[in-house]
Amino acid sequence: MKVAIFASGNGTNFEELTRHFLAGDLPGELSLLFCNHPDAPVMDRADRLGIPSESFTVKSCGGKKAYENKLLRVLDKYQIDFIVLAGYLRVVGPTILNKYDHRIINLHPAWLPEYPGLHSIERAFNDHQKQTGVTVHYIDANLDSGPIIAQCHVPILASDTVTTLEERVHATEHQLYPLALREALIAAGEKE
Repeated sequence: MKVAIFASGNGTNFEELTRHFLAGDLPGELSLLFCNHPDAPVMDRADRLGIPSESFTVKSCGGKKAYENKLLRVLDKYQIDFIVLAGYLRVVGPTILNKYDHRIINLHPAWLPEYPGLHSIERAFNDHQKQTGVTVHYIDANLDSGPIIAQCHVPILASDTVTTLEERVHATEHQLYPLALREALIAAGEKE
């Protein structure tokens, strides 16, 4: 099974998942990084790790429909079977969703259904919650609402700042995502 990771920024989760693929801990082959920001640091990580990468923006394509059609051609070129979102800060539209039904997973830094969307860690912290979490889920047409694969709570400590909470959430992501991805890839392989 050929896997693509979509990312938009720094790429720490991309690098963590790549390490697991290269070590043989995850079934399938990591065949592509796609980034919608050509200058994002994740592009340098892909280059350093020897992972093929492609990058273009919605603007450079002239709109979302053309962007998704171009992205679909890239996925076909690399013969991608499964997509992993790792800090991909765009809503995946129907062009991609329809082709990859139940074959796209996302990592979200909250205990869904709480705090969908952006700034989840900061919102949980500012609401003085006792805990937040990390969720891995399949994506659907709605924002952060697809079927959940795995979740893990992260306590919010009295001594926390947003920065220290973010560090613990990210550490939890790095532990949970490879395990949940392995489960999802095995399930997808069994359906073939």
